[in-house]
Amino acid sequence: MTEKPLILVTNDDGINAPGIRTLIRIMNTFGEVVVVAPDSPQSGMGHAITLNSTLYAKQVYIDDGPQKEYSCSGTPADCVKLAIREILDKKPDLCVSGINHGSNSSINVIYSGTMSAAIEAGIEGIPAIGFSLLDYEWHANFENSIPFIKTITEKALKHNIPNDVVLNVNIPNISKEDIKGIKVCRQAKANWVEEFDKRKTPQGKDYYWLTGKFVNLDGGEDTDEWALEHHYVSVVPVQFDLTAHLHIKTLNTWNFK
Repeated sequence: MTEKPLILVTNDDGINAPGIRTLIRIMNTFGEVVVVAPDSPQSGMGHAITLNSTLYAKQVYIDDGPQKEYSCSGTPADCVKLAIREILDKKPDLCVSGINHGSNSSINVIYSGTMSAAIEAGIEGIPAIGFSLLDYEWHANFENSIPFIKTITEKALKHNIPNDVVLNVNIPNISKEDIKGIKVCRQAKANWVEEFDKRKTPQGKDYYWLTGKFVNLDGGEDTDEWALEHHYVSVVPVQFDLTAHLHIKTLNTWNFK
């Protein structure tokens, strides 16, 4: 009998979030599951790690399992590091992060704790996928995303994700019947245009509240933003080598010597 794959599950919304509880349930159909996730929400943490404070992890019992679960006081990247170095006795066959409450398409991947956890696994040579649903509500309906997460996970386990690549998966917040399919895309050129709402405390001290709007500057029909807008699940292969290789030759013409 073929040994079941070992699957590490994590997220950035916290170990009690409905999204990760759904993802755990899905992964239990594929293999042996170990959960290491933050004990509180860590959205927008990017690839932050804990350096100047104590890091804690404890085994918790949230539902009937059969997975083993650990609650961690650190960031999503901390969770993956701790899982690999201290909790697991062997390297996982797959790491999945999510299901995130909200979009991680286009530029959001840079800020995302969900994707940073997946990227941390990828850095360690572990195939990894970040899953996000385009619904920021705590009690979002994750059931519509289940068939697509199962399909992508099955294909990833069967065909193997390319080395040094992590998959960024975003799912439209519509009924599964209205989703047209799964589309492999590039990351759209889009970003947030931030504004700061300046306010005063009752004591007269200035403080700021971050606001803004999302602007898609990309008219391409091969992007994640286009796919999501047209009711497709988007799959973007993300590389964590940030070198702009095409421009090395140009910079060498600057004659730094």
